[in-house]
Amino acid sequence: MKTKNAISILFRKYPAFRVGSVLIAVAVVLCIISIITHQTRRIPVIQSVTPPVGSAGDIMIIDGSNFGQLRNSSDYVEVGGSRITASGYLSWTETQIKIILPSNVQDGLVTVVTDSGKSKPGFFANKAGIPVEVPPDTKTSLPVITSVSPASVSTGSLITISGTNFGTVRNSASVFFTAERDDASSSSLVTNTQQLIPENIDLSFIPANADNFDYEYWSDTELRIRIPDGAKTGRLYVRTEKGDSNSFNLDIKNRAGTKEYSARRTYLIELTVDIDNINSKSDTSLTLRVPRPPVTASQPMAELTECSPSPVLEDYRNNVIHQIDFSKAGTKTLRFNHNFVVAEYTVQTDINPSLVRPFSEKTRLLYTSATLPDSLIKSDNAEVLELAGGIIKRETNPYLQAKLIYDYMLDNYTLLDRIRSPEADPLDMMDSERGDAYDFAIMYTTLLRACGIPAVPVSGILVDSDLKTENHWWTEFYIETFGWIPVDPAIGAGLEYKFFRPVDDVRSYYFGNMDSQHIAFSRGWNEIKPSLANGNSVAKERSYALQSIWEESSSGNVNYSSLWNIPSVTGIY
Repeated sequence: MKTKNAISILFRKYPAFRVGSVLIAVAVVLCIISIITHQTRRIPVIQSVTPPVGSAGDIMIIDGSNFGQLRNSSDYVEVGGSRITASGYLSWTETQIKIILPSNVQDGLVTVVTDSGKSKPGFFANKAGIPVEVPPDTKTSLPVITSVSPASVSTGSLITISGTNFGTVRNSASVFFTAERDDASSSSLVTNTQQLIPENIDLSFIPANADNFDYEYWSDTELRIRIPDGAKTGRLYVRTEKGDSNSFNLDIKNRAGTKEYSARRTYLIELTVDIDNINSKSDTSLTLRVPRPPVTASQPMAELTECSPSPVLEDYRNNVIHQIDFSKAGTKTLRFNHNFVVAEYTVQTDINPSLVRPFSEKTRLLYTSATLPDSLIKSDNAEVLELAGGIIKRETNPYLQAKLIYDYMLDNYTLLDRIRSPEADPLDMMDSERGDAYDFAIMYTTLLRACGIPAVPVSGILVDSDLKTENHWWTEFYIETFGWIPVDPAIGAGLEYKFFRPVDDVRSYYFGNMDSQHIAFSRGWNEIKPSLANGNSVAKERSYALQSIWEESSSGNVNYSSLWNIPSVTGIY
């Protein structure tokens, strides 16, 4: 009673006490309301996105829960960072949303946003950027070639293929050329390796390479195609989803020299990623972008044979895409396992430098893409330009320029026997005159581009004769009318590893030649766009692939550790 009387007296005598008490009571009520509202919020949940791969104009169906019976003006779906406009919604219910994909649809994450919050994302990819096998349609006609001109060309030359039924757009179609390969396996472990090669792959032919911009024009009746690196005189044909065309003969002569692909080895490669100590305190997801070996003239087959758990996409811009929902992982540890079968050839070139000419088609996409600076190759650096000019002096022959730069680096720079820290700048070599294999490859590529020579850094693994693997880096530069020329400045500088076959003059051999113990996982710098505006990205510098994003987690409080193991060889044939 005394307490009640005292409070009553305070209320009567002190107006400030009365006001403060009212404000405190209001704050308590608002806090309770906020807690109740938060507890009853119905965050939207995406269970599936159909289709995960589509095109502009397709209908996307998003199944889940807590979407709301009707779409309010503040509710929306976001695909690849772009919000779907009001006209794009076909239906909106509590458990399903139907939208029409817009003309500018991009790859990325799919999210549903309502007044209650934002869903965890799903993944979508634009079909136009993904090679997709389409079953043959026997009701339609096969492609037919009626003419090819000119009839005599060199590597990189542009030819016109006329005919019918090529398709109005390329999609997954390809043009195949006779390959410059001695197709005998060099391994004595087994006598027959054909069992490892899928039926749809014929190593005696080589497709034009989209990464080299070989496909310049495609219509139903006319194709304009560049002769791919690694092609030789022989037959060519067109393959569409309807089937293969008739073949046509083509004469290919590279006047500057010859290139041979021989001593094929077929590798079984295992690539694993371990995610440990998962401790997520909110709804978060993790996207893994696992590099996969590219297909090139010297590496004509790179097949993913096993993958667990199942990925979202098996081949998207040379990545296997995995997505993890930490709240549903149910474990503190996850392992992602990938098995590849990769065919690799030894490359040997024989060039007459006097027949090499400076690049004439400087508007060609291959030239511009492989000479411009990027995030990795800083060929516009003033010190680099000065050094490159000092090395080549008045030499104008691109092949001899490349050789002068190679000799300069091997004569003036010391190869370290350890890999430097990921943050180290390869351009430090200009002052320290030392670097690791990564530094040698990046510096060599940078100096080549500074001279206007198309060049790309190559990243992958080096396999020694004991089948042990290590991360490794080398370079390829391009000579017009001849093609790509491999160079490994680190091995030329004395990097020690166990050869399958002894090399008499290592320094000379690794300028223009490459053994079949180099397995590439990337060619050039792969600048990957983040899928989330506020996500957290992880890069892996000085690793077996050159790409800007390896892991990307959604915003939120998430803790985990990752281990990207060096790809290992489990068999060789």
